Amino acid sequence: MKEQLEQLNSVTINFGEGGMLIVNLILAFVMFGVALGIRPRIFKDIFVNPKSVIIGILLQWLALPAVTFTIALALSPWITPMIALGMILVASCPGGNISNFMSSLSKGNIELSVSMTAITTAFAPLVTPFNFFLWGSLYSHIISIKADIPTLVIPFFPMLEQILLLLGLPIFLGLLCRHYLPNLAKRISKPAQVLSILLFIAMVIASFSQNFQLFLDHIFYVFFIVMLHNACALATGYFGGRLARVSNADRRSLTVEIGIQNSGLGLILLFNPNIFPTEIWHGHYGGMLFITAWWGIWHIISGLTVASLFRRTPLED
Repeated sequence: MKEQLEQLNSVTINFGEGGMLIVNLILAFVMFGVALGIRPRIFKDIFVNPKSVIIGILLQWLALPAVTFTIALALSPWITPMIALGMILVASCPGGNISNFMSSLSKGNIELSVSMTAITTAFAPLVTPFNFFLWGSLYSHIISIKADIPTLVIPFFPMLEQILLLLGLPIFLGLLCRHYLPNLAKRISKPAQVLSILLFIAMVIASFSQNFQLFLDHIFYVFFIVMLHNACALATGYFGGRLARVSNADRRSLTVEIGIQNSGLGLILLFNPNIFPTEIWHGHYGGMLFITAWWGIWHIISGLTVASLFRRTPLED
């Protein structure tokens, strides 16, 4: 299995300067569209009913990366370091917007889901690079001792600088638009989200079209790894909610929110050579690309499945 997964690392995607400008504009547009849906009062509401939101944030920012790190170490005899780092990158991303719809379908607490997505998205420029650096560096250090391979040095500050620019600025502008031009924000929020998804899908198809056969040849391994990782993420949200003794509706939202990650953000970050520079990664991070891309497909399937099961279950505490 490990030998087969090694073949994925040879995949490189080079957009060129003009292509990267388009990729960065798409990312900025996506994050701007997400920020349009963030109501500033959400951050005030946390102080009114803080428990479930705080539990959710801790599960998202601390528990999920730690669980992912543990899974990656446990699977290290069978997976490559790039596959493991792809899992850690996904776990470092904020919650995905589709989680709000899944939470609604689950008869969960919609306000909790929206609040968590808003907070994790707003702080993504800081939390995503920090978590990826922390857990990725720790994994690389441990695995280099166990497997006698060179330790991969992840450049934190260059990554932070680029992500702050690419994510922070459009999120800030989106929040300003929502606050000062609320009517305009409401009118363009949904179309912007739909357009950003379509642009992202088109970009992914164009990126992987030359390596589609390679993906098909290894889909079984990638499918199994993502399915296991995603199941553990959903379980982290569910059992974390149970341990915290939150309501059944809140527990459903926590389950969905932790299991639905904005992996599209991670994939676009991987496309950027300023964040994953060639001199550090040598262009060989195809395993990260495939894991991140397939997560974006699989979490929709698993999310709908879990939401359907929740919907058929009586909402009782």
